[in-house]
Amino acid sequence: MKRTSALQKWSWALPVLFIILCVSLGVLQYRWIDEASRAERDRLRAGLQDSITRLAIAINSDITSAVSAFFPAGRPPEEPLQPEKLSELYLQWRESTHHDDLFASIGLAVLNGRRLELFQIDPASGAARPSVWPPHWRAIRERLEMRAAQLLGLPPDPRTREFRPGPPPPEEAMLFEVARFGRAAVDPRRNAAWLIFELDESYLRSALIPDHLRRYLGESLTDYAIEIAYRADPTLIFYSNEAQSMPGRPDAETALLEIQYDRLFRRMAPPGMREPPRGRNAGADFGRLLLRVRHRAGSLDAVVARTRMRNLAVTFSVLLLMFGALAAIVLSTRRAQRLANLQMEFVTGVSHELRTPLTVIRTAAYNLRGKLASNPAMVEKYGALIQRESERLTEIVEQVLEFARSRSAAARLETEPVHVREAAEQALNACQPLVEASGVKVENSIPQDLPPVSAEPRALAHCLQNLISNAIKYGGDGGWVGLSAAVKGEFVEICVADRGPGIPPDELRHVFDPFFRGRRAIDDQIHGTGLGLSLVKSAIESFGGQVEARSRPGRETEFLLRLRAAPQNAEAIEPASTGGRPA
Repeated sequence: MKRTSALQKWSWALPVLFIILCVSLGVLQYRWIDEASRAERDRLRAGLQDSITRLAIAINSDITSAVSAFFPAGRPPEEPLQPEKLSELYLQWRESTHHDDLFASIGLAVLNGRRLELFQIDPASGAARPSVWPPHWRAIRERLEMRAAQLLGLPPDPRTREFRPGPPPPEEAMLFEVARFGRAAVDPRRNAAWLIFELDESYLRSALIPDHLRRYLGESLTDYAIEIAYRADPTLIFYSNEAQSMPGRPDAETALLEIQYDRLFRRMAPPGMREPPRGRNAGADFGRLLLRVRHRAGSLDAVVARTRMRNLAVTFSVLLLMFGALAAIVLSTRRAQRLANLQMEFVTGVSHELRTPLTVIRTAAYNLRGKLASNPAMVEKYGALIQRESERLTEIVEQVLEFARSRSAAARLETEPVHVREAAEQALNACQPLVEASGVKVENSIPQDLPPVSAEPRALAHCLQNLISNAIKYGGDGGWVGLSAAVKGEFVEICVADRGPGIPPDELRHVFDPFFRGRRAIDDQIHGTGLGLSLVKSAIESFGGQVEARSRPGRETEFLLRLRAAPQNAEAIEPASTGGRPA
């Protein structure tokens, strides 16, 4: 007993420990996934920021390479740039560059007396021709006139707008001016000149920017919304791969479109000269445009959050499967324990059931052999006793063999149309001695005109016999047992009822389990093996039917057999699948 109690404690302790372990693993996994998600978010954001920073540097480098073609390498210019030399440099640049459409216009501003003269490159011939100042170059003209006045020692023109640091307005964002003085002492009348470069907006939008986006973002480009706005006015969009403006905060951003002036200075520095410090605008800290990138899913945070939720869902699904497996193991173990207990009770019960008639038979045989019963009436009595107890033994053995056959996969009952009334009468005839001995009134109200059912005749009669005998043994206190039947759709429902004490609710769901016997049957020492109802359920389900038990303690108990009505004019049918349900 103590060992059984210890085993029961361990059978509960192990699942509890397993549950605690699973919960602990779930909590740790949640924390690990959360930390991994944050690290993944930071990694993606850092990688994206690095990609667009290198993209901005590459675009700035392309622009600087194009501008540097108009400056000498390895030495400062000896003389100021003249229009003829500008034409020569332009033609050389066009032959060597892959971005010959990068500039919409190239201009050269030189001092002529106190006046700035403008020469512009003719793209068709490459010649530098005198030109009037374009209206949108007005700001550059004013700045250059102010610088020229400073070189000439003249007071500034009061009409000139004051220069303000920071990104230029959108109308000037494509314009760059670079001083191109000679090496000799500055003589403003002979030595001052400025190059003016105007980038081609359409070429930037259609070629330069898309090429670098594909190069630095690669296959992930389709995952991101790209927007490039003017830094001076971020509401004005220069380039976008989306139909609508970008909502919310971008995942990464950087400035772009600026000449790397420190690179120009290094280009003109003579060999051996100390390299000037690298300027900040060599990278992407300065620029006239602002590149903003945001994931199409909403943001990188949203992408990582979805991945995190998927990982959590997978983790908790695994934990649920583990809990489900544990529950199945526990239920299976408890069921196996319960079945083992029932089997032990069955062995005990069967041993008792076998010992009682054997004892009676042995005693009667001893009396007959010892001629203790010489009176013919006594011999008749002992003979009847031996016959009755032998039949009881036969019934017990038959039930055990029938249970073994029902559990065999090869067991198969051939069905045929069976009249319910005839099967009920056979069952009543078999139970007649028990009915007479108990004094219970049995009422058979099964109609004669019921349609036949699909069943095996002997097995159906045996099922009804089991139910009737159980009703008499366990419900005979009510003094009445009733049989009835009715058509329910395509099924025929047979009911065996009694008015006995009933079955407790906690036992009702186990009455069809093998070897199960109720507390009252055990306490009152009512003979039985606990196999009868299990055999009834197995047989009826093999016919494609269904068994149900109902009980109202203290009032009545009903056992219902639902069998499918046999097809009309059918001689025999195959057994239906086990566990069939009415439609």
